[in-house]
Amino acid sequence: MSTQALILAAGRGERMRPLTDQMPKPLLPVQGKPLIAWHLDSLARAGVKEVVINTAWLEDQFPAALGDGSAWGLRIRYSHEGALFGGALETAGGIATALPMLQDAPFWLVAGDVFMPGFDFPAADAQRFAASAALAHIYLVPNPPHNPAGDFGISSAGLALSQADEKFTYSTVGLYRPALFKHTPAGKKAALAPLLREAMQSGQVSATLYSGPWTDVGTPERLAELNIPP
Repeated sequence: MSTQALILAAGRGERMRPLTDQMPKPLLPVQGKPLIAWHLDSLARAGVKEVVINTAWLEDQFPAALGDGSAWGLRIRYSHEGALFGGALETAGGIATALPMLQDAPFWLVAGDVFMPGFDFPAADAQRFAASAALAHIYLVPNPPHNPAGDFGISSAGLALSQADEKFTYSTVGLYRPALFKHTPAGKKAALAPLLREAMQSGQVSATLYSGPWTDVGTPERLAELNIPP
């Protein structure tokens, strides 16, 4: 199974302003704890030991809030894109830059600004992925109102499809091999979707449809909904 993870947390969170003027979006509180802490809880329960968090906007707040990870039984290290490169490097750029902090082995990837409290980073999925030849295994979710057209499809064989009659939304969670990023330079801005689409053309990305609770915490309204008392 994969015992390492990368959490993407470098974005500015423009749509979340003014909340993100003073605090990075992944540190905003959801039901009593930082949004990103929900992932840390789940990763720790799944047996993950090493976590890298990439940061840029108000990045000094992350070590202050999360420390070295010992509160979760994790080791957290930080890829500070703001200090090193002057700002966020987008998804693939951030991943490629953080890769030297990870082992040359499969890793979990998740964005720090999604809320999916029931997702348990299943070890069985990680084991299947490690035994496969795929470069990535991604988790898709039913399309939310803000992304009705979806992103990717799933074939009957469980492969992710760039083009499909029915598409679902990329949850931001996946299992990845470092080899997917071998041509992505560190320290440069680059998006993840083009890399995934290219790998899909050769059948190197598998996919699962996840139907548990999932929220892209992209607006103050969505954050407020999550914090309504039950």
